[in-house]
Amino acid sequence: MSWQAYVDTNLVGSGKVSKAAILGQQGGIWAQSAGYNLSQEEQNNLIKIHSDPSNAQANGVRAQGQKFLTIRADDRSVYGKKQADGIIIVKTKQAILVAEYAHPTQPGEATKVVEELADYLISVGY
Repeated sequence: MSWQAYVDTNLVGSGKVSKAAILGQQGGIWAQSAGYNLSQEEQNNLIKIHSDPSNAQANGVRAQGQKFLTIRADDRSVYGKKQADGIIIVKTKQAILVAEYAHPTQPGEATKVVEELADYLISVGY
């Protein structure tokens, strides 16, 4: 399956994620949903976010110009919230999954979709 298919089918296609991107840990966007444009600075910060989760906890997360309050951060997953919407950032062996969800999707519904894709990618070496 192509990286774009993971975004279109597994993430956005789930109906629980409104926009998403897959970033390479060495940089670059492997795939993204239409209109989801992360600046180079945002990409760099999202790639580095898991190396210092306390920084994400203290300063929040930015994606597409929006700031999200960090509600959980560790060396694998970072979850952020902005009013009724949120962001999920999960690190795999080679990639960073970035997914946003919008109301009325509940955080747990979107988190399950992203974390399960991350588990699958890790299981196949990515």
